[in-house]
Amino acid sequence: MATDHDKLGALFLKAISEVLQQAVKPDRVLALILDQAVTLTGADRGAFVEVGREGVFTYQVLHRFGRRHVAGAAGVFSRGLFTHVLESGKGILVPNAMEDMRFMENESIQNLRIVSILCQPQFVKKKICGILYLESNKVGHFSAVHQTLLENLGHFSEQALAALQAGRALIEERNRLHAKAGRIRREVEESRSLLSGEWNFGRFIGRSEAVRRLEKSVSHAARSDFPVLLTGETGTGKNLLARVIHHGGRQRVGKFVHLSCPSLEPGTVESTLFGHRKGAFTGADRDRIGKIQDAEGGTLFLDEISSLPSSLQPKLLRLLEEKTYEPVGDHREHRADLRFIASTNRDLDALVQQGEFREDLFHRLNFLAIHLPPLRERREDIPLLLRHFLDRGEASSDHSMRWLEITNEASCYLVEADYQWPGNVRQVQQLAARLAVDEDVKKVSASIMQSALEDLARQSGRASSKIDGKTSLTGAIKETEREMVELILKEHPDLTRIRQAELLGVSESKFYKMLRKFDLS
Repeated sequence: MATDHDKLGALFLKAISEVLQQAVKPDRVLALILDQAVTLTGADRGAFVEVGREGVFTYQVLHRFGRRHVAGAAGVFSRGLFTHVLESGKGILVPNAMEDMRFMENESIQNLRIVSILCQPQFVKKKICGILYLESNKVGHFSAVHQTLLENLGHFSEQALAALQAGRALIEERNRLHAKAGRIRREVEESRSLLSGEWNFGRFIGRSEAVRRLEKSVSHAARSDFPVLLTGETGTGKNLLARVIHHGGRQRVGKFVHLSCPSLEPGTVESTLFGHRKGAFTGADRDRIGKIQDAEGGTLFLDEISSLPSSLQPKLLRLLEEKTYEPVGDHREHRADLRFIASTNRDLDALVQQGEFREDLFHRLNFLAIHLPPLRERREDIPLLLRHFLDRGEASSDHSMRWLEITNEASCYLVEADYQWPGNVRQVQQLAARLAVDEDVKKVSASIMQSALEDLARQSGRASSKIDGKTSLTGAIKETEREMVELILKEHPDLTRIRQAELLGVSESKFYKMLRKFDLS
């Protein structure tokens, strides 16, 4: 008469024979092992559950759970069972989970009416990386023989799991190196272009008609020495375009000096811009060069010039017209040889009419004005921008973005989605960060893209915001700024303030002002 040991040996040999005859790829091995485990034990259902970082369960293979997609399978399992195996590090054989003291109070056990259970942890390098799970509707269905069979089958599935994870790691490393090589290649091309004096618009991403028109305007501006005024909504790329103009002109051999006007304290604007002499005012214990002298031979970029105090506007006009200026406390005339670029997201013409901006300064700046279109007017560029941020790793804290495949359907959804992109390009960067943060996602489908974009819209406060008699534009802008700062702090709490400011697209000093403004410091 055959013993349990004989039965076990026969079952095991039959199972492995079937697997070896059919399997080639690791994921196929897992599926076949599960099939054999279900068949030979007489289980009603089975699953292979992969354990990811921080105990995240991924349902890799399902057997007899109906035609549910694996990604939506979480609702047919009890996470409490898997957590128990993960914490104990041992397999479990449960005759009736609904009456077992360990699990009878588990809500999912009762709701799913799970009866007989057999679980076996899968180890890779002494760490639990998977769970073989069998389930039966019959009380006491599984025996010690079944448990031993599952343990033996587990040795093969562990090897398959290790091969599967190693293969994934190789693919991710290959894609990471591919992206890094592309980034280095682009940087080399940019450096070669700068050294040779060739025109380079490549850092401004886009192929739309609006971008092609913009390139012509920027090319013309770069080759002249006239002041340039860049206009457009926040996040459209004015800072980047200012650098493109600098590198495309004769001033590329000099420095590019960026000064954000809104970030300056009212009492320090003049000395920061023009410099000061020792003793010019209380606290001026030494000479200090200003941004104008710092940009000598290069380019001075005044970001958001509409915030420049009206008292300094005549002095700036003199700089533009006569190429001269006077540091604070110094009555000698100083010559300036630099390129001047300014930007604004406000209507300067309207500010002139309101008496908040000098008309002569406006006309001097507006002689060579370039308007940057909002992203909603060049939607076909959005997938390119998203791919750019993912490839360059600009959405991650360490600049080592893992590879993500964006399906054609997801790209089409981005272009066609009824979303106005109030944050423009900066919001695409935030979208890239959202997609990259979920390490279980390797391929972005249209549904995943839709979910990420809807989440982004909710966080921005624009999707459901309504303007009524009680809501001012200033209030809406303030609310949106606060939500964006809170989002950065929530999603990237471990980053430095400098890096958080970069992700938000503002200077470090501006970011600190926003933290104080919203009492978030």
